[in-house]
Amino acid sequence: MAIPQPSKINSCEASMPGSSPTRQESPRTPDKITPIRKVKALVQDILGSGPIRNSIRIFQRWNSTIFSSTYLLSVPYHWVSFFGFMREQRAVLAGKKNYYKNLGAPRASRVELRRNTHRLEKGLIMKPFRDVFAQGYIMETVLSYQKAIGQYQAAPNTTDYSELVWAHNVLQQFFAVARPVGTIAQAKEIFSEIQFTPAEHDKVPYHNIEKRDLPSYDQLLSLAEARRSVRWFLQKPVPREAIDRALLVARQSPTACNRLPYEFRIFDEPTLVRKVAKTPFGTTGYADNIPVIAVLVGKLDHYFSARDRHAIYIDSSLAAMGFAYALETQGISTCMINWPDFEPLEMKMQKMLGLSTSERPIMLIAIGYADPEGKVPYSQKKSLDNIRSYNRVK
Repeated sequence: MAIPQPSKINSCEASMPGSSPTRQESPRTPDKITPIRKVKALVQDILGSGPIRNSIRIFQRWNSTIFSSTYLLSVPYHWVSFFGFMREQRAVLAGKKNYYKNLGAPRASRVELRRNTHRLEKGLIMKPFRDVFAQGYIMETVLSYQKAIGQYQAAPNTTDYSELVWAHNVLQQFFAVARPVGTIAQAKEIFSEIQFTPAEHDKVPYHNIEKRDLPSYDQLLSLAEARRSVRWFLQKPVPREAIDRALLVARQSPTACNRLPYEFRIFDEPTLVRKVAKTPFGTTGYADNIPVIAVLVGKLDHYFSARDRHAIYIDSSLAAMGFAYALETQGISTCMINWPDFEPLEMKMQKMLGLSTSERPIMLIAIGYADPEGKVPYSQKKSLDNIRSYNRVK
């Protein structure tokens, strides 16, 4: 299967019917000088002084060296400097609270059902196969499935039907091969009484030997090298159908226990795009040129423990890269925009998007058709020897 070869400047050769790739000539509105930006400019001016910059570096080096030497010193250090971590700490707690709160609430997707169904699938593919497993969570799984089916039967449009089919198929296969002992037998009896029989029966583990028409390595490398961080776009609408096609690729990215703990907030209304695009520091100078922008939001309410607090960043980033590559194959360029954990901007974004305490912005993604006369940074990558090692233990 040949994939479209994007040009090195990410220009769009395939225009939509009835449209032409016009340059972005709309009047630029100067970035508003907010108090936050004034403070940032002042700090940059101060740090521009060589003696001051060197003094700060020396202080930071010895400060971090001393307090990172032992746990006994690092813990009180963060008691004092809690400001940089307090939003994440509160978000993790709020996510835990919402996880348990949501267990009894109607939902379109049930994270505990997704997680446990995935755990069952892993058990079903184990070698050698054990006919007794999942005793610790099979009852929780069936009861969650029972609630989901009840919700679907009462209001079909309020739940994810494909999720119910997947859970049904896997549970059905599990009970067909698992030895009915203890809680497995009890859960099997409850499952057998649930009135739901989907037509599909293939959402279960399978042998991954199917021949696929895959792109070659050279095609994939060409795509990765062609995708650049574009900041200058044509004033041309990006079809939502193209974005949705890219999201179908993004959601295939692996996630811990198949939770998919993220949401792509897409903005294509010009006023909203400008408002969102001007929020991070990293878009200064080109925010008005962005036709579409996405805010990738991580959802900590998918986890019951702080141990998984970083999964939203890992899983969202994996999805973001698939999303960007899929857009690139359609002639649509992207720019990944960093979102630092900076409290004033976090507050602004939370209020703007109506985010809950347990929802965290991960990154922003600028989307559009590249202006063929706009340049992109060369961005030399590290050599392979600097990013790879084999069997290294020290």
